[in-house]
Amino acid sequence: MTTQQHLTLNNGLRMPQLGFGVWQVEDDQAYEAVSAALQSGYRSVDTARIYENETGVGRALRDADVAREDVFLTTKLWNSDHGHDETLKAFDASLERLGTDYVDLYLIHWPVPEQDRYVEAWRAMEKIYADGRAKAIGVSNFTARTLGRLLDETDIVPVLNQIELHPYFAQGEMRAFNASNNVATEAWSPLGQGKELLGEPVLARIAEKHGKTAAQVVIRWHLQLGNVVIPKSVTPSRIKENIDVFDFALDATDMNDIAGLDRGGRIGADPATMNWLG
Repeated sequence: MTTQQHLTLNNGLRMPQLGFGVWQVEDDQAYEAVSAALQSGYRSVDTARIYENETGVGRALRDADVAREDVFLTTKLWNSDHGHDETLKAFDASLERLGTDYVDLYLIHWPVPEQDRYVEAWRAMEKIYADGRAKAIGVSNFTARTLGRLLDETDIVPVLNQIELHPYFAQGEMRAFNASNNVATEAWSPLGQGKELLGEPVLARIAEKHGKTAAQVVIRWHLQLGNVVIPKSVTPSRIKENIDVFDFALDATDMNDIAGLDRGGRIGADPATMNWLG
């Protein structure tokens, strides 16, 4: 298997371009899945406080035959913990659950515009970064408006914006906005959350052409667009399959055909109206 690709973030930190996500994975199952992912060669793991599996993720990292400094670990601040002091407290709690004294990347999970405390939260995250307890800080689900406000009102440019992104919702404008501000784009739900996308005839044809699966073709599409991508699976064979994408390349026709699948519609919540604190 070809070696993992990396991106260099705007603060100089190198991040694996392909990582492993654990959304909607129970804590015990997250332990097993992350253990399998690390054995398969993943060196980046993405979790969040709201996933309620930081404990299992942290245990898997400690038990793995991989040094902590060789794994890029991301977790996220939940919506109800915005605000300066609340953010600092929430970060401490995440570190305790993870069983580590730092994370590589800490993200604001959603801007929650109705609450309007994400700027306060970001200023607390700037302190966490300055103290060296997060090697980088970024955001998730931010729009041009909310990201633009952070850029205007705070000191540190987020290294990354993690957004819903897959061939049905390719987010060309948001990717361009991120890039214009030297912010990397990371895709959540990169495989479109289900069988409909992976059953597309276009993807089946491209997969057959390259001797790969539809999922591998989509992951490769993300990598060639320059996205960071974090597919999720709890099945060991699929975990291995999803990282076996560095030995082929899509040509311009393949990329154009996949671009034609874009419907411009979300599967998940709209960040402009997502204000859930639960």
